Amino acid sequence: MLRRLCLLEAFTLLALVLVAVPLKHLAGLPIAVSVMGPVHGMAFLVFCWQLAQAATERAVDGATAWRLLIAAVIPLGGLYSWFALGREAAR
Repeated sequence: MLRRLCLLEAFTLLALVLVAVPLKHLAGLPIAVSVMGPVHGMAFLVFCWQLAQAATERAVDGATAWRLLIAAVIPLGGLYSWFALGREAAR
């Protein structure tokens, strides 16, 4: 579940930064950010909630949880998290 949320959070951030913000500034369509902003915000909050649950249940260690949280605020960082969790699950 956490891996899927990494992808969801990553793609909503990319859609916000690469699609909605340019539409707002270049095409004069602020509605794109008004729609995509809350969608990404909800995806981010759900990801943080799942990450906190995984950390408290010891499904991920503290260092990994911090890396995943930091990666979540960087564009394409969610993809790093997805791969990292996949490698960890393969062990």
